[in-house]
Amino acid sequence: MSLVISDEILKASGLTEFDLLLEIVILLFQQDKISLGKASELLGINQIRLQRLLGDRRICVHYDVAEFQENLQYLQKKGWL
Repeated sequence: MSLVISDEILKASGLTEFDLLLEIVILLFQQDKISLGKASELLGINQIRLQRLLGDRRICVHYDVAEFQENLQYLQKKGWL
């Protein structure tokens, strides 16, 4: 799926493309709609950087068993385990 946001709306928001995407992803993360791993994947940044961005906003990082298993699968896929 693709989401197209017009340049006019982007300009009106006063945000860069990345910052607008960051706001959307953080909202989804806070509502438990996506995991930390999926959020970092959508943003194209590593999880540590995302955790720092969340920490700067005083947003708690919730990490459950499902996310742990997702991370293990990712590490195995990359051959790091």
